[in-house]
Amino acid sequence: MTAPRTRLARTVALTGVVAASVLGLSACAPASTDGVVSAPTGSSSAAAGEGTTLADVQDAGKLVVGTEGTYKPFTFHEDGSGELTGYDVEVVTAVAEKLGVTPEFQETQWDAIFAGLDAGRFDLIANQVSITDEREAKYDFSAPYTVSRGVVIVPADDTSITSLADLDGKTTAQSQSSNWYTTAKDAGADVEVVEGWAQSIALLEQGRIDATVNDELTFLDYQQTDPTAAAAVKVGATTDDVSESAFVVAKGSDDLVAAIDDALDELRADGTLASISEKYFGSDVSE
Repeated sequence: MTAPRTRLARTVALTGVVAASVLGLSACAPASTDGVVSAPTGSSSAAAGEGTTLADVQDAGKLVVGTEGTYKPFTFHEDGSGELTGYDVEVVTAVAEKLGVTPEFQETQWDAIFAGLDAGRFDLIANQVSITDEREAKYDFSAPYTVSRGVVIVPADDTSITSLADLDGKTTAQSQSSNWYTTAKDAGADVEVVEGWAQSIALLEQGRIDATVNDELTFLDYQQTDPTAAAAVKVGATTDDVSESAFVVAKGSDDLVAAIDDALDELRADGTLASISEKYFGSDVSE
């Protein structure tokens, strides 16, 4: 799915964490993010649109990262104005350290983030960008550092929904613009249209619907930000939908991608990725 502006792994339109008012995850990144500056260009000396090499980055001593800074819990500021932090920020900071360079964050709006990469204003995008065929045709991607599945959320005491097929004849609440609306419809559910996750979960907790289908990250974040309310619901089933998010670089950045992938392998092996995941989601979402 390649909608121009989607949330949570960029495959869920306005149904993910940022569509919900329940988001309040407080995190404090131990890794340094002192390089939050307005850098004019990325590290590459190549023309805009050409690949960035590992040598470009290491010679510059920095990895210039494009990110929103307003997308909690992935890239955001503590209390709205504090230090830049978040899951993506911590992961890319750890990767930069493995490359022997300093991360330098360039904050920009989502609608301008790919244009910034195209123009060479930064070396890499770290913003929960999902891997799609359309994007892979134009950009290079690292190995995924986030893997999320579709889940069916039901009341904690429900035993009638244990598979997607069990939604047949049941009532769900979904945003009409999301892929989860189609998933629920295709399963035979009677879908009530809502604006997003916050409304869906409210209707479920009020007993007005039987279930809601959404991204696993959305539910994990809900459990972290409002554990008392989240105790009233559970994952009844999973779907076949899997979304993978990765770092994005300019096409032709082969050795930089290889170095990033090696760094991610090391961070996965030493438990760093799992630790960062647990901090923000209470579960390992890195694989």
